Amino acid sequence: MRNSLVEARQAFSADWPEATRQVQGRRWGLIRAGDSGPALVLLPGTLGRADIFWQQIAALHGEARILALSYPGAGSVAEWAEDIAALIDAFGLEGATVLGSSLGGYLAQYTTARHGALCGGLVAANTLPDAGIVTGLPPYALDLDHVAIDVLRDGFLAGLQNWLEPGHAYADLAGLLSGEVHGRIPEDQMRARLKALKHAPALPAQVLPRDRIFTVESDDDHLIPPPVRVALRTVLRPVRAYRFTAASHFPYVTRPAAYTALLREVLGLAPVGAVWPEGGESRM
Repeated sequence: MRNSLVEARQAFSADWPEATRQVQGRRWGLIRAGDSGPALVLLPGTLGRADIFWQQIAALHGEARILALSYPGAGSVAEWAEDIAALIDAFGLEGATVLGSSLGGYLAQYTTARHGALCGGLVAANTLPDAGIVTGLPPYALDLDHVAIDVLRDGFLAGLQNWLEPGHAYADLAGLLSGEVHGRIPEDQMRARLKALKHAPALPAQVLPRDRIFTVESDDDHLIPPPVRVALRTVLRPVRAYRFTAASHFPYVTRPAAYTALLREVLGLAPVGAVWPEGGESRM
């Protein structure tokens, strides 16, 4: 059965293949795009590589300097934050806005708090203010070093089963994510992502000014419940909280035009097509 999202992502990846770069002995995957404009670093969640943001990269690469990352097969949140800072410095992206979704959102918060002098903005998207929230939940409650990888993968796939039903609004998204689970994210990288969040340190106080802090959430996000969304906004006090009514945990995939529109706003780029309504907190 055809999957329009998989086909579109594959076409993008053929034109924008992922490169690799060693940082402190860890092998990062990366996509660099654009040579002028504001700098943007994109950090995926557990189920996604750098190209999970293909729709935003394709739309913005002519107006922004973009670095999208895939996580290495080892390391912690603290170590990854140091690596990201090193990459920002190495590629001349000082002042970059760092957007992270889910796991990436936690890492983005840690990175900007530790390296505020290098970072010019934070977009904490569909994410947590406290990693301790997940430690007792599957799969984080498992022994992530020794549990069979098939158990971890089956757990992710079980969570996607309802979406795979024919006619479901997120059926193509579920098919896309199933490919990530089935091996696009290798075993060492999958374990490293889960362990990084399970053992993540508490977030330091944010050092960026409030007018450079933004959040993104979805009303139908099945992984980030409403109280956690409220807690994130309470801690970060974002200048703008972007809020989707129906976009899932992956609004950059399911609502790409709107997601690109909010990034244009965050980066100070002229709007093209879809724009967000005015106000400190927006719903779309």
